[in-house]
Amino acid sequence: MKAVKIVQIIFCLILGGMMLYGGMKKFGKPSPSPTELIEQVKTEQEVAPSLEILKIKNYVFGMKQTNFFWQFLGFAELLAGLLLVSLVFSRIGAIVALPITINIFLFHLFLEPDEVGELVQMLGLLIINILLLASSYKIWKPLVYDKTLIQFKV
Repeated sequence: MKAVKIVQIIFCLILGGMMLYGGMKKFGKPSPSPTELIEQVKTEQEVAPSLEILKIKNYVFGMKQTNFFWQFLGFAELLAGLLLVSLVFSRIGAIVALPITINIFLFHLFLEPDEVGELVQMLGLLIINILLLASSYKIWKPLVYDKTLIQFKV
């Protein structure tokens, strides 16, 4: 049982550290103007060397040009990372991190399938996230599934 706790702590620190790192990177550069990519196309500048890279740039650019979603995603990653690294709130951190890790994994699966190393790394993070949630299933199950709400007594 002690070994399981140690593995859970290690998983929380790994996933939390990656969330913190990813969240901090979102605030590193200023967001581009909403028309930056369009202006590059109009002036016939090369936007991307290949169709795959263009898809990635369009995806990330779409989030950045809203002027809020890229920062919101960074904030969500920072929040999940802090909750996970704190260990006290790691269960809620794993819940907050799940949609983020799913999105990151799917991003790499569909937009960067040739980057096998990154895909395996993101799959590992997703599995860690799922294992953290599975290890506390008995605790959070009543929040999701409550039979008493569907029982009608006369």
